[in-house]
Amino acid sequence: MLTLERARATCAPLLKTLAPAERELFDLRLKRSFSDLAEPYWALYGHRADATERFDGLLARLAAAWVDRPDPLRHRDLEVDLEPDWFLREDMVGYVFYLDRFNGNLRGLLERLDYLEELGVTYVHLMPCLKPRPGDSDGGYSVMDYRQINPALGTMADLETVAAALRQRGMSLCVDLVLNHTAKEHNWAQQARASVAPYTDYYWMFTDRREPDAYEATLVEIFPAHAPGNFTWYEDAGRWVWTTFNEHQWDLNWTNPQVMIEIIDVMLFLANRGVGVVRLDAVAFMWKRLGTRCQNEPEVHQILHALRAASRIAAPALIHKEEAIVSPQDLIPYLGSGIHTGKEGNLAYHNSLMVQFWSALATRSTKLMTHVLASHFPKNFVNATWATYLRCHDDIGWAITDEDAGALGISGPAHRNFLAEFYTGSFPGSFARGDLFQSNPLTGDKRNSGSLASLAGLESALEASDDRAVATAIQRILMGHALIASFGGVPLIYMGDELGLLNDLSYLEDDHHKHDSRWMHRPKFDWANAERRSAPGTIEAQLFGGIRHILARRKAMPGFHADAPTELLQTETDGIFAFRRTGPIQPVVALFNFTENWLAVPRSWATAVGVRDFVDHLSQGHVDTPNDVIALPPYARVWLT
Repeated sequence: MLTLERARATCAPLLKTLAPAERELFDLRLKRSFSDLAEPYWALYGHRADATERFDGLLARLAAAWVDRPDPLRHRDLEVDLEPDWFLREDMVGYVFYLDRFNGNLRGLLERLDYLEELGVTYVHLMPCLKPRPGDSDGGYSVMDYRQINPALGTMADLETVAAALRQRGMSLCVDLVLNHTAKEHNWAQQARASVAPYTDYYWMFTDRREPDAYEATLVEIFPAHAPGNFTWYEDAGRWVWTTFNEHQWDLNWTNPQVMIEIIDVMLFLANRGVGVVRLDAVAFMWKRLGTRCQNEPEVHQILHALRAASRIAAPALIHKEEAIVSPQDLIPYLGSGIHTGKEGNLAYHNSLMVQFWSALATRSTKLMTHVLASHFPKNFVNATWATYLRCHDDIGWAITDEDAGALGISGPAHRNFLAEFYTGSFPGSFARGDLFQSNPLTGDKRNSGSLASLAGLESALEASDDRAVATAIQRILMGHALIASFGGVPLIYMGDELGLLNDLSYLEDDHHKHDSRWMHRPKFDWANAERRSAPGTIEAQLFGGIRHILARRKAMPGFHADAPTELLQTETDGIFAFRRTGPIQPVVALFNFTENWLAVPRSWATAVGVRDFVDHLSQGHVDTPNDVIALPPYARVWLT
């Protein structure tokens, strides 16, 4: 029987080297989160004969991690216990980048912290930096050693130095932890490939095609162009291995409790190196069930609930960001719902906001955007919030359902196809420059690659030497950043967007990258461009200064604390997107013009939704209302109180 008393007895001998106060802290946190750890664990594994023995092993890992936790991080744990809403506050701003593309390596990052601080960043996400397999590693997500840094980027000691330097500046460090799979070169996989127990049970392996064929009947292909199917045959092992994403990425078998124990141990190892946020990659795929798509199964949420509890016991300062790029109805549970409310992920990507932003830009209509965001998403969460973003390292998948499109009289397939073509630049009148990613002729699925600036029209405007089009593209980019800064959650800026970095086609010359168009929007950071951010009139100055101003104004708005609900508002003017944040002092009403035309809303509408003093807190100026309307220029963004 899994009881708190048994857990205390298991941990006590391992904690005896600690001072009494540190033992008591661990005990208090164990008591606080014991049921959140034990209940999902028992629901997942209680049927196994070794369930109790494995749970004792898990507790031992938690105690050992607490014993090894450095004093500065224990101090940070206390700060987080006293200020649990730290990541929900309006001063949180994220910046996301590949280390080698930003400034070479971890030591190079130390040289650029002033730049991040100048922009207003408080959260730094290093794209995959753990040791990957050689060659093609899916951008670093094919990890062969969770406990080492990619040698090209530095060492684990360098990571600890960076984490400490960030903490001194009030910044948090985020690192990726891949949960669904490891590289086939990982030691666990190598042992499994050689039929060494117990590692054969760490992965999904089959001696014939009967079970793979049964599963394959309902699975989807993630990378159909270069990694078709979900299983790979290995002659030397005499087995089929589940490989959802790529042949070199072996799916972990989460029905084995030892996999959970190993991953929790890795997670706490990273936390003890100073990592403050773990981005849990590919979480939707962790649990396999015959007859389903093997995505978003209920057991996934039990696993994530248990992982969160483990952090709260042994490394309370660590929070979880869950990477689940799924449909709206499947996304909400990753931030905690039902029995998992307040106890699962702390952050999740608002993929739908990103998709709807690009959809509204292309159509100049905000009806679908308002419908989707009002219909599927709660106003706020418990101990959790969104990570809002316009672009990331990945492709854009047009996650617009036939049902949502049909509610507005739109054909879902036709609209998704339109967006895919628009953002390649091939649709007549498109301002965008991008490319297709993983187009699947069997399903009609098309996804897109492209940098934010190129998709927003800056590249085509520069090609045409059209100053007016350049100015319009800049306004689109700034409007988008004002949106993610105010909608609710933590806004994430992808490296170079603040300077207008364009598509980079040099990836076509790299044998490891040329099959993957996503590398076009993973350019190397241009520090010469960055120097122009202080030169008045340059594109870099307009974007960097504009985004920095938006972020500074965000930090001055208590109404943008993530606990403030976001309520979608209907306007009579298509092309205007509106919402209200109900803060502790007064509501904030945000308006965004998604068109290149002047639009307006009646003053009476604004008054009815709570606007009183008609001050725009972005421009910090009074909003005049001649003819009793609020006139919005092209791509305007206004935050009214």
